[in-house]
Amino acid sequence: MAAPGFRHQGTQNPAGGARRLLCCLLALVVTIVVIVGLIILIFWLVVRPKPIDYYVDGASVHDFNISSSDALNATLDLTLVADNHRNHRVSVYYDDFEVTVWYDDNMIAFSNVDPFYQPKRNETRLDVHPLAKSTPLLSSVAKDLKHDRSGGKVELEVRVRSRIRFKVGSAKTKHYTLHAYCPVVVKFSSATNFDRVYCDVDI
Repeated sequence: MAAPGFRHQGTQNPAGGARRLLCCLLALVVTIVVIVGLIILIFWLVVRPKPIDYYVDGASVHDFNISSSDALNATLDLTLVADNHRNHRVSVYYDDFEVTVWYDDNMIAFSNVDPFYQPKRNETRLDVHPLAKSTPLLSSVAKDLKHDRSGGKVELEVRVRSRIRFKVGSAKTKHYTLHAYCPVVVKFSSATNFDRVYCDVDI
């Protein structure tokens, strides 16, 4: 029996206090994440980039040759245009830029473009020279290409792949991947005019 006037005091549970502190920290982190997410969402909705237009303004081929072993050598001269006129607030960083040329689902030539910055409301022209250097071809593909060469023109698809970031004021977004698909008819006669071809763009 306890002596009169003696009050027994219970000890605090350290584990319970740690749990309460952990819950408070977790709630704080979740709140911060939600607030930052809302800020990013509102920012994106306000300045959401308009689509970037791409088109091919010129295409020609020279030094075209298919060897007896069905290897292709050729250089294409392409004029690509990236049109950012629809974006009044948004500029674009192109951190890498790859151009490939395809014939009947076979990649036959490629080229890389140095990174560049495109201001808002800007049209950037790119002179690109995809190269086919001893590119091996299936015999059926080589046969079709020779037939097209004899006919004076060839149907190709120019594909662009680029890692881009959008910039508004001093803020920059994460990386996005831009794809552009441009069907072109290239004529072997250098005196032939080229009609502008618009591309399908996906970001």
